[in-house]
Amino acid sequence: MKVGLIYTGTTPELIEDIEREVRAQIGNEAELFSLADPSIIAEVRDEGYVTTPPAARLITMFMKAAEEGCDAVLNICSSVGEVADCVQDTARYIGMPIVRVDEEMCREAVREGERIGVMATLPTTLEPTKNTIKRMARENNKKIELVDCLVDGAFGLDQEQFRARMGECAGRIADKVDVIVFAQGSMAYCEKYIADMYGKVVLSSPRFGAAALREALVKKGLIKD
Repeated sequence: MKVGLIYTGTTPELIEDIEREVRAQIGNEAELFSLADPSIIAEVRDEGYVTTPPAARLITMFMKAAEEGCDAVLNICSSVGEVADCVQDTARYIGMPIVRVDEEMCREAVREGERIGVMATLPTTLEPTKNTIKRMARENNKKIELVDCLVDGAFGLDQEQFRARMGECAGRIADKVDVIVFAQGSMAYCEKYIADMYGKVVLSSPRFGAAALREALVKKGLIKD
């Protein structure tokens, strides 16, 4: 069994969290095939939205994973999650499910509360994540309220500084929300810290994405449920 991990940007914390969660779900025998193109998220950040060239490069990475024999892939960047959505028909046709890392997290957020805070370091990640949460709310016929929390000044900080910055910014919205969603997987190591600090349900995507990846492999008969 071979699974693809598709990154548009990486940090050591993100890679560690993703690989740990994926291994916990599918075991140590599976081959992990990682592809990364940091230029995608850099261009999306500069342009303010997903333009044609980075979208095309991401789709090319999906197809590369298929050529390499991956049984399923995990799309790890929420900023370009809608690109993954647009090629799902192709993914079904070629027999390689493309799993969004954040979709199940957004579904769980809707289950957990009506007032949902969304934290991100990039404005370009806020909107796609909010759109996914809104879609899940429609599917569940549930009215929700979204509260933005942009973690400004986060770039270039080390792990401890970043955690402190996350705590400071979460404090702006903690009393306004029932649940806090981390729009970027690289924030996952702050999940327990923020939950303990404010007594809120806090959700990050790696564990949800890994579980969804496992489910896709179960449906293919590659893992026993």
